[in-house]
Amino acid sequence: MKILLFSSLFPHYAEPTLGVFVENRLRHLLNSHTISAKVIAPVPYFPFKNKIFGRYSRAAQAPLYENRHGIDIYHPRFLTAPKLAMRQNPALMYQAGLKSAKALIAQGDDFDVIDAHYLYPDGVAAMMLADTLNKPFVITARGSDVTEIGRNYPFARDQIMAAIKKSSKTITVSSSLKDELVEQGASAEKVTVLRNGVDTQHYHEYNREEVRAGLSVSGAVMIYAGWLIERKRLDIVLDVAERIPELTTLIVGDGPLREQLEKTAKEKSIESRVLFLGQKAPTDMPKYYSAADVLLLPSDREGWANVLLEAQACGTPVVTRNMGAARDIVTNDEVGRVVDSEDATEIAAAVRTIIQSNTARKRVRRHACRYSWDATSRGQYEIFQKAITE
Repeated sequence: MKILLFSSLFPHYAEPTLGVFVENRLRHLLNSHTISAKVIAPVPYFPFKNKIFGRYSRAAQAPLYENRHGIDIYHPRFLTAPKLAMRQNPALMYQAGLKSAKALIAQGDDFDVIDAHYLYPDGVAAMMLADTLNKPFVITARGSDVTEIGRNYPFARDQIMAAIKKSSKTITVSSSLKDELVEQGASAEKVTVLRNGVDTQHYHEYNREEVRAGLSVSGAVMIYAGWLIERKRLDIVLDVAERIPELTTLIVGDGPLREQLEKTAKEKSIESRVLFLGQKAPTDMPKYYSAADVLLLPSDREGWANVLLEAQACGTPVVTRNMGAARDIVTNDEVGRVVDSEDATEIAAAVRTIIQSNTARKRVRRHACRYSWDATSRGQYEIFQKAITE
């Protein structure tokens, strides 16, 4: 079986954490089944590489070709404009992907099925690509493509529903995402839930004292890991930090809100115990999880939040709001708390309870180890096999 993975959410040289969950799922599938794969991961065309342009400058630094973990990855450029080209992005991404796909076929690297990730614009572009090349395709919903784009943009939702109808199968990473897609108009029979797993060989606890000494932290430590964007609700993270004076907070990640968040931390007089560490490579993340007593994820929207399982695999319990698959991951009070509120006082109380409970970290890790990739890879293989034969 030969797969073409198609998604703009895939790590590259300048953004090693972008869509790492897509890469991880593919790697585990390749390791467990007799499959080969190529990746076409379009990136927006942007002429400037200066870091002041944020994610667009990072896209400009993506190589046209790279090999990660033995997988060939191609990064064709597609024209786009921030916020202005949303309606045109599927067609523009399709055009870039088609050129690369035809080049692969011409050099003898044909494929049996397209594996697309993120419903809009990627999944819609994959539908166009599949129509042109007469290939079956499978699409995976990841979170905000359903809860934000599908929910708030009718023109995009209509195209998403068309792509789901034409797909061999649509995968969601949580039951809540499937339920919402069905509410938006998808046929339940076309949608299958295959949750993400966690690589427990990579995510494990490091020597806490050594890691803490390297970070010059002691006492109670909370960590946030992810993009510094509005829907992640970093305002709540800072409010919680303010309410627990003995707490040191590690903020791992980058994004457009960083400067404002640093300013807010100073205004709250908590800048000495809120450490903005910037973006870190996935290989380094277990160390930071290991340093913490609790991870806080107070997002407004999530699908399957991989960061929760990653932290738990390192022995760190979590606090999160009741969003997406939160209750599928945090199933008991030993491994974390799910809060049915955005009130910082209630969330701070949950964080304090976790810190004071002193849960055995080995128990938290054992919980995470139940979420292997085996069932997901097996389910993927069966879906692809059926798509090809039908």
